[in-house]
Amino acid sequence: MARARARGAYRPVDLARAHGLSAQAVRNYEQAGVIPPAARTASGYRVYTQDHAGALDAYVALLPGYGYRAAGEIMRSVLRGDLPTALAVIDTAHVQLQRDRETVDQVASAAVVLASRPPTAPSPGSPVSVGVLAHRLGVTPATLRTWERAGILAPARSRTARSYSPTDVRDAELAHLLRRGGHLLRHIAAVIEQVHAAGGPGPLAASIGQWRERHTTRGRAMLTGSARLADYLSFLDRTPGDTATSPDTRSRR
Repeated sequence: MARARARGAYRPVDLARAHGLSAQAVRNYEQAGVIPPAARTASGYRVYTQDHAGALDAYVALLPGYGYRAAGEIMRSVLRGDLPTALAVIDTAHVQLQRDRETVDQVASAAVVLASRPPTAPSPGSPVSVGVLAHRLGVTPATLRTWERAGILAPARSRTARSYSPTDVRDAELAHLLRRGGHLLRHIAAVIEQVHAAGGPGPLAASIGQWRERHTTRGRAMLTGSARLADYLSFLDRTPGDTATSPDTRSRR
């Protein structure tokens, strides 16, 4: 890699090794438009430059925090000279992360209350129907049936009609909060089971702590990705009109 840098040219394998990728992965990234198209030797082999190395550094760093779809959109926008769109994608991702953090806070406060207070219902001992519960939560009856198949709810049956007890209503409220926060159904089912077994919100509190840790990890990854992108943008500012070969010069090599 150092020898390649010295002569200002890289082979696919040179870029690949720096990130633990395969040479084919680098070619795939070029085809996907997240790094510039490569120039070719007389025999048709790709020759990458510092421009490509910087773009690959930025793209690989963006992936952990922004994901494949957003990272690809960011890089393609940058490479076509549309920086406002790239920055808008970044802004949207940060807004979503903040919303996720707010959702955690809402779930943490509401779920502890739901898990620790007596089950709620219109009147003690009065079950409610699937339609009533669905309306109360603002979901469809089909959603409640999906939660039942996932093991989150276990309503009683009167012939074919479902009947939700006060405990079922509490579980449904708790599941609704967690689902809005992005938890998978299997995880919600495990939390509900643990709350039942423990008789309190302890397991749920542990789950929320793990969720917050994931948000912190993602936030730091977004910072790292943004920093690498800023490095690449600075490189482009220093080398305006850099020689990116047009896509119609590509070959299979």
